[in-house]
Amino acid sequence: MKELHAHMIAHLAPSTSWTLDPLQIVPTLLAAALYARRVLTLRDRGTPVPRWRVLLFAVGIVTLLVAFVSPVHALGERMFSFHMLQHVLLGDLAPLALLAGLTGPILRPALAWLHRLRFLAHPFVALPLWAVNLYLWHLPFLYDAALRHDSVHALEHLCFFTGGLIMWLPVLETLPAPEWFGTGAKLGYIATVRAVETVLGNVFFWSGSVFYGVYEHQDRLWGMSALADQGFAGGVMMIEGSVVTLVALAWLFLRMASEGELRQQLLERGLDPRAVRRAVRYGRAEELSRTR
Repeated sequence: MKELHAHMIAHLAPSTSWTLDPLQIVPTLLAAALYARRVLTLRDRGTPVPRWRVLLFAVGIVTLLVAFVSPVHALGERMFSFHMLQHVLLGDLAPLALLAGLTGPILRPALAWLHRLRFLAHPFVALPLWAVNLYLWHLPFLYDAALRHDSVHALEHLCFFTGGLIMWLPVLETLPAPEWFGTGAKLGYIATVRAVETVLGNVFFWSGSVFYGVYEHQDRLWGMSALADQGFAGGVMMIEGSVVTLVALAWLFLRMASEGELRQQLLERGLDPRAVRRAVRYGRAEELSRTR
């Protein structure tokens, strides 16, 4: 009976464990504090940040904490599918929400420093960097090293998060992207990103062999084999990517339609075509209209 009880505790422990790693939690909370301080400063100056942006940034912070602190982290040490869930939270959903919560006024104190990083917003830079980072960390020797060594694991998390930020930069244009990279080009960019991700997800889903030996020697949770767990991991990657892609494409299609109509209205008023394109793209059409 005691052996059965110990066995049950060993299986339940990862699903109820919360991880408190200062190296990952402190920077997250510091970013939240700096953001809150800047938002309050702008509000006091009479230029409040839209509430929906504050909400999205908060969602990003919570998403990071779920990935770092919640049982998802502990389960990820035992199961590839949960490790993959942690990666999509860190490398896709959290960066997307955080970048969507930023505005020019929020970033103004750091613009001099951020200007040096503007090259990262070029799609021909962002996409290769993100893709190489994604595939490199899923090579067996690096993946196993991340699971066996805390320092490598922390570096892996940092790389996934940074890669996600870089990947989304050209789409959200937190830093200005090239002039030619309009809404139509962004549609193609998102489709390419998901195609790259889907290839890797399918490899995990359909493979007949286990890629990461560390999972084969784990005490399996809920009776799931290492191969089935790997298939679920590929499914997590593809399902999350599909949902985010559908939402992003729908948003871009609606934006493209509204931009076309607004652009035509401004051009009919005799405004400069290039100024119109920039104003519509960055949501400054009203300002341009007032200058006429």
